[in-house]
Amino acid sequence: MHHSAAFTEISNLLGDRLTQSKSDLDLHGRSESHFPPMPPEAVAYPETTDEVAQIMRICASHDCPVVGWGTGTSLEGQAQAPHGGLCVDFSRMNKVLSIHPEDMDVTLQPGVTREALNTELRATGLFFPVDPGANASLGGMAATRASGTTAVRYGTMRDNVLGLEVVTATGEVIRTGTRARKSSSGYDLTGLFVGAEGTLGLITELTLRLQGQPEAISSAVCAFPDVGSAVACVIDTIQMGLPMARIELMDPASVAAVNAHSDMDLPETTHLLLEFHGSDSGVTEQAETFGEIAAEHGASGFDWATRPEDRTRLWTMRHNAYHAILASRPGSRAVVTDLCVPISKLAQAIEETRTDLAQAALPGPILGHVGDGNFHAILLFDEGDTAATERAKEVHHRMVQRALALGGTATGEHGVGIGKRPYMNEEHGGSWGLMGQIKQALDPQNILNPGKLVPPRN
Repeated sequence: MHHSAAFTEISNLLGDRLTQSKSDLDLHGRSESHFPPMPPEAVAYPETTDEVAQIMRICASHDCPVVGWGTGTSLEGQAQAPHGGLCVDFSRMNKVLSIHPEDMDVTLQPGVTREALNTELRATGLFFPVDPGANASLGGMAATRASGTTAVRYGTMRDNVLGLEVVTATGEVIRTGTRARKSSSGYDLTGLFVGAEGTLGLITELTLRLQGQPEAISSAVCAFPDVGSAVACVIDTIQMGLPMARIELMDPASVAAVNAHSDMDLPETTHLLLEFHGSDSGVTEQAETFGEIAAEHGASGFDWATRPEDRTRLWTMRHNAYHAILASRPGSRAVVTDLCVPISKLAQAIEETRTDLAQAALPGPILGHVGDGNFHAILLFDEGDTAATERAKEVHHRMVQRALALGGTATGEHGVGIGKRPYMNEEHGGSWGLMGQIKQALDPQNILNPGKLVPPRN
């Protein structure tokens, strides 16, 4: 893995924006979850699409692997460099290029973070709704087809990217999609690159759909006797057509963790956290209707938060839940599972998972974006305990098998990377092979994020 000739050419192009310092390589070899470090051999910091195209052409001529990097918050090892090569860090390509308030869209560079975009949009009365919790880059969010707590109302990145500019494996610059709201023109290449995790091209510009900021927001938290009654309440709410902006489930173990970490005092039972967006009268009416449905399912302890600071506290608690859960067992490692099933199967999937965890004697607090059937169990184990490590892997395996048997997927939002690749054949069958053929056609040298997502090359 020596690509020094490529790095010499790139450093002639970028100067000190190509680095091989150990600290920079280490930083770009890390993962947010349980994968060991896999550093690249060099890191490039381009500032323009033209630079990215030139970098790609140089790497293609030297057979040098290329991995894109946004902010490094992905959870399945997508941005690590198992084959070395070059990491292309997009943090300097962080400009919002044009906002079209009247069309409710925005064009920007991939290094813009979600929070920076929404700060810039404040004066327009618009916002970008996809919220994975982490302050991720929008290029990275598109590459992993991210979603999060608001997907139940606003959809995932798939639903919110109108068009892309992409640098291909040969260093050609192409555009997919348009600023039109619909099109019947050809293959959906935008959809192909959204979720491709940098295996088919490097995203250098995005055009995103925006939403109007709601006039009123109402949030609530309420307790349920068990997971089944909470999920039944969610199903009824969705079937009634109530437009929830967020609806999150926390099981008793998650509630215990956030109580300890966020100085909350929620009763240690299953909870739903929800939010409505709309007009003043609309959110009041929706909240009341939800309250009636919830009461029918045995809910109690309603706490409506209409003041912004109360809402912020509630959602900060939810977004910090992962860290709260890790803090509940100092020194533990975590496998973060990411199943998504048809919502009618959700209670079954969660209850059977909790039974598995109890039998394996593993802590595994559960959080869920229940409005779209997606839940996470955070499997905690001591890395030094090989038996516990094996039990965690076995429980995870059973959870994925169960999700697939119920008509679901191994990953609702974290993506494939390295971590979910072992389940792709089982989930997709022949269509995983087709993904490999697309990869072969667009990247015959296999230099774009090799070792991830698609079947291994023979």
